[in-house]
Amino acid sequence: MTVESVKPPTAETSEPSDPIDPTDPTDPTDPTDPAGATGAAGATELREPPLAGGGVPVLGHGWKLVRDPLAFMSRLREHGDMVRLRLGPKEVYAVTTPALTGALALNPDFIIAGPLWESLEGLLGKEGVATANGPRHRRQRRTIQPAFNLSAIPGYGPVMEEEAHALTERWRPGETIDCTSESFRVAVRIAARCLLRGEYMDERAERLSVDLASVFRGMYRRMVVPLGPLYRLPLPANREFNRALADLHLLVDEIVAERRSSGQKPDDLLTALLAAKDENGDPIGEQEIHDQVVAILTPGSETVASTIMWLLQVLAEHPEHAEKVRTEVESVTGGQPVGFEHVRRLTHTNNVVVEAMRLRPAVWILTRRAKTDTELGGYRIPAGADIVYSPYAVQRDPHSYTGHLDFDPDRWLPERAKDVPKHAMSPFSVGNRKCPSDHFSMTQLSLITAALCAKYRFEQVPGSDDATRVGITLRPQRLLLTPAPW
Repeated sequence: MTVESVKPPTAETSEPSDPIDPTDPTDPTDPTDPAGATGAAGATELREPPLAGGGVPVLGHGWKLVRDPLAFMSRLREHGDMVRLRLGPKEVYAVTTPALTGALALNPDFIIAGPLWESLEGLLGKEGVATANGPRHRRQRRTIQPAFNLSAIPGYGPVMEEEAHALTERWRPGETIDCTSESFRVAVRIAARCLLRGEYMDERAERLSVDLASVFRGMYRRMVVPLGPLYRLPLPANREFNRALADLHLLVDEIVAERRSSGQKPDDLLTALLAAKDENGDPIGEQEIHDQVVAILTPGSETVASTIMWLLQVLAEHPEHAEKVRTEVESVTGGQPVGFEHVRRLTHTNNVVVEAMRLRPAVWILTRRAKTDTELGGYRIPAGADIVYSPYAVQRDPHSYTGHLDFDPDRWLPERAKDVPKHAMSPFSVGNRKCPSDHFSMTQLSLITAALCAKYRFEQVPGSDDATRVGITLRPQRLLLTPAPW
């Protein structure tokens, strides 16, 4: 993985963004794949991964994943490149090194499944591209891919510019900004206006923000402590989870119903979904349409909004980098409002975004499942086994990064980025499960960062809490900032 592969495209780019890019160093056919990571089973005697210590009766290691999950996952490498964990009654395997996480993502013996995806099914359903496997996933990927091709990104530029500058115009020097609601507002509006061609106003963005906070927190609990019957009891936390989940699905139903009743067919992703055919040439079902729109609006908005929050936290904590971004923007734009056409030349701005994603990845934990008896890194993996890994832990690993906890955007300059091990930085994953919206997301993140820094510097205010809130995703607990003019 190189930083170039997560940078936004230029306005002139017309090359499509394929699910597996043959020029991407993470391509599964790459002959430099680490020896032994995906070698043929039987070449050497396969080992059994060690069992991590510290488990307790009934809950296993789940209690540590509830109590201090980031520290727990970050320490696992001390015990080996793969270890076994117990989550309630289930045993799972955890991989801890860049080489093995890359090999896992690229190995066709492992599919999207496991504790994470089981916990997400209530939100994402079973028929959307995020959770599908095999022919269904390939067909769905072909449907949505044109909306995220590099050639499509320039068409979204005016909307991204408008929303980024509207964000700065809404804010006033000295006022307190609730970064959670503001980050969700801009993320939802960009997704809705670009991909669904909908003028979905602030009320829906606010609903999405509040609902997702409850849903992702509840889903995380269900993942690490899978005690199914207890989650059906009418306890306050369960009632809040069910209310938020129902409202999320209602929101999606409203969006689809509005499009159908309008009779309009704009050139967007929702129109493509409504016209899509299944493997037999028949229109796809209503549930699949629903699940696909859920996947557009919810995980995408959650991860982009969380990253915007962390960027704002970083800009307040490191004003020297905010100042450097401001200077770079002025130099590139000549003092004019920053636009899409400027983004690729904003080297430091892009590196600030990448470094924020390294230290605070929105998606910090992922799972896969073995389809068949197989091996990974010389370890025996039985059919049906679940594998878990943490981008957060991998991207902060002192074996991979000098000053691994330092916020250092310059580590992504070409002369230094070459020293980062392969797969040690994969914010959008790799292979055929690589996030199709990588360029779309990077473009809006860089543009928003540039627009904000061009106008303001930021400080946290009393009552702000930038401690990490852990759910399926990571974001600050309650980030409150005040902007000030330069």
